[in-house]
Amino acid sequence: MEFNKILNSLSNYEAGKPIELVVREYGVDACNVIKIASNENPYGCSPKVVEAIKNEASKASLYPDDSMYELKEALAKKYSVLSQNIIIGSGSDQIIEFSLFAKANPSNKILMAKTTFAMYEIYGKRTGTTVLKTASHEHNIKEFSDIYKSNKDIAVIFLCLPNNPLGECLDKDEVFDFLKEVSKDTLVVIDGAYQEFAGFKDENKKINPKEIIETFPNAIYLGTFSKAYGLGGMRVGYGVGDKEIIKVLHKLRSPFNITTLSLKAAIEAIKDEEFVQKSVINNFEEMVKYEDFAKKLDIEFIPSYTNFITYKVKKESSLICEELMKKGIIIRDLKSYGLNAVRITIGTKEQNSRLFKELKDIY
Repeated sequence: MEFNKILNSLSNYEAGKPIELVVREYGVDACNVIKIASNENPYGCSPKVVEAIKNEASKASLYPDDSMYELKEALAKKYSVLSQNIIIGSGSDQIIEFSLFAKANPSNKILMAKTTFAMYEIYGKRTGTTVLKTASHEHNIKEFSDIYKSNKDIAVIFLCLPNNPLGECLDKDEVFDFLKEVSKDTLVVIDGAYQEFAGFKDENKKINPKEIIETFPNAIYLGTFSKAYGLGGMRVGYGVGDKEIIKVLHKLRSPFNITTLSLKAAIEAIKDEEFVQKSVINNFEEMVKYEDFAKKLDIEFIPSYTNFITYKVKKESSLICEELMKKGIIIRDLKSYGLNAVRITIGTKEQNSRLFKELKDIY
């Protein structure tokens, strides 16, 4: 059977190893496995969300409110925008997909950092567009600017702020200065999946969606409930943009693209900002321990504005990940990104202590 030839150039997205795989392959008791590989919230989600899902479970047979009125209104209030400025997706990566299908095609190009969220490139190649990357692994705004100035057919630019899987983050002023250079016909996607963390750690990194879309109507801001809100398993993301952009993206959205329970979970999660703040505070209190640990073992790390940290290790990263899995600890190998590095989600105090002990023995 013959398939679309574009698929020949695509690689599968490599998701973090599941707990079930470690149990099957290494015989580790599931109760003793800790997964600190996929940047999930180690504290789970708000108890209010759990209770709401239980109460809503009997409605699982019903389609959700496809207008998503209550969730859009809550997000509009949070960001001081209109509900018409918001689109809801099955994870923020669905909005990435919509954005590329709306603008990218074989006659133009897209631009991103050398090492960033893999789905930008995967979705981009599905459209047949040419993918341009900076020379630096981390975001270098001068390189973005130079490439953009020498390629006037760039349709979409991706800025991951802060960047996954490395953790670094541009200052807001750098971003705004660059956006002033960009044509109004170029769509700029600002991926703020980890903005709750970046904005807390450093006010200079904080991106305000309202300010972005009012100053640059060709930009769209992406957010998610998967990280700080702890709803990775519910798959709810959103885009905040100019009404005209949102109107176009809605043409690509299938009906009922998130579930009844996912919708309810997100509505309740956004009401409990206290839970989010507590999670973020705990995250950075524990991250200091990761930085101290790295210094003691002479491990290079990237200062992080997220809920994970990237270690540039001296031993082979795949071997480190393998040895840790045998101990029931799952972290993320960045070998597929061309880096001898590992990405570790900042876990609970107990999880982190166990990781330090085992990693010290291996390292």
